[in-house]
Amino acid sequence: MTTLTRFVPFRSPLADMAVLQNRLNSIFTDFARPEGDQESLAMGNFIPPVDVYEDGHQMVLKLEVPGIKQQDLDVNVENQTLTVKGERKFEKDEKEENFHRIERRYGTFTRTFTLPQTVDTGAVKANYDNGVLTVSFAKKEAAKPKQVKVEIGSGAQPKQVEAKTAA
Repeated sequence: MTTLTRFVPFRSPLADMAVLQNRLNSIFTDFARPEGDQESLAMGNFIPPVDVYEDGHQMVLKLEVPGIKQQDLDVNVENQTLTVKGERKFEKDEKEENFHRIERRYGTFTRTFTLPQTVDTGAVKANYDNGVLTVSFAKKEAAKPKQVKVEIGSGAQPKQVEAKTAA
């Protein structure tokens, strides 16, 4: 007896393994975080991804929250902790038995971030545009980079040179 195997020319066994690996990684990423992580994830049905970056004057967090109305988002800062809560509601206009697949996640989420001491928690701005919540914090004056002119003397005439120092 001979076993027939269907040949798909553009698909390799390695591609199947990569898909399986990606699925497993997303499962473990959603439910396990390393010890000592500065951010905590509270219980919720989904976890919106976030980008955090900073420059010399501010620190910015961008959360992807498509499908969530602005009034369903709550942003709070207490001490050095930023908490973002929200809810993506399931549209009940559709009958469940007509769905072939439901992959989008619905329900509530809470993201909590410990802010560094270099940001001014009193100078916070939030903006919601096209499903992206942007929260920005101004840096404290002491944390902003400063330029100090340092005079270097050689012989009889001092020469001015700019040197950058970060406070």
